[in-house]
Amino acid sequence: MKIIAYEVRDDEREHFDRYAGEFGADLILTDQVPTMENASMAAGCEGVTILGQGNIDAALLDEYKKLGVRCLTTRTIGYDHVDMAHARAIGLPVCNAFYEPNGVAEYAVMLMLLCIRHYKAALWRAQVNDYSLPGLYGREMRNLTVGILGTGRIGTQLAKILSGFGCRILGYDQYQGEASRWLSYTDLDTLYRESDIISVHLNLNEQTYHMIGSDAIARMKDGVILINCARGALMDTEALIAGIEQEKIGGLGLDCFESEEGIYHLNRRDEIISNRSMAYLRQFPNVVMTQHMAFYTDAAVSNMVRCGIEGICSVLQSGTYKTLL
Repeated sequence: MKIIAYEVRDDEREHFDRYAGEFGADLILTDQVPTMENASMAAGCEGVTILGQGNIDAALLDEYKKLGVRCLTTRTIGYDHVDMAHARAIGLPVCNAFYEPNGVAEYAVMLMLLCIRHYKAALWRAQVNDYSLPGLYGREMRNLTVGILGTGRIGTQLAKILSGFGCRILGYDQYQGEASRWLSYTDLDTLYRESDIISVHLNLNEQTYHMIGSDAIARMKDGVILINCARGALMDTEALIAGIEQEKIGGLGLDCFESEEGIYHLNRRDEIISNRSMAYLRQFPNVVMTQHMAFYTDAAVSNMVRCGIEGICSVLQSGTYKTLL
């Protein structure tokens, strides 16, 4: 079975070698982001596996289908970069990745702690030998209420971890499940009104796009801390900036950022980055931004690659896979 893998990072290569042997796949590996210009590389391949930097639109899906591609997998949990409606319309199966939620949940807790203990400001001071304390007055997690938007696997694991801190935990989700062991489900208005920290763990779709905007922020506590380890476009960047400037938002912990494509996961140290909103937001002392790396652990990367290959092999051999969308 011939498969082409786009956007291959160096840390993925050993896993591709291992799983290619395990599943009997003939692999073509490239670090290129999938586009119409390089779609011809998939000629003769039955499967295509990607990451999240490319826009897999209708035209590109049609081209893959014309070239003989029979299945596409994204080595990410999110799949908003794929035109799923068109993929279904042309009968091209798509699978996403599956990995344990621990890494992302732990990362969300780390961002919470960095924000409530003013780590960024403390780090900046230390760089110039300023070891003063004023302005670094922190809070303890056990005295706070944490709201979790989205209680799927990651949100549930986050609630489980937070329960060890002794804090009050609220949850909101259309579907209530196992997370009720560690949190209290409530309506969205109550979660916004009573939470000191709000962590977002939702899929990005038409309903959740800019869910955290000016209206939602206005309904939150003064000084609320917002955490996003999911998808950048769940939060309206301009609303976040306004919230920080007006001191409605007390802190931001962002592992993802709206319009991060072409920036995150790339080395652009010697280039001019044309993204004023990003530059302005990241300069605030109470905003911590990291390069979409909450997922980035040895276990998760291995599972992402495995899903990328196994998903294609399973769909083509049996017509199904555990993450078939």
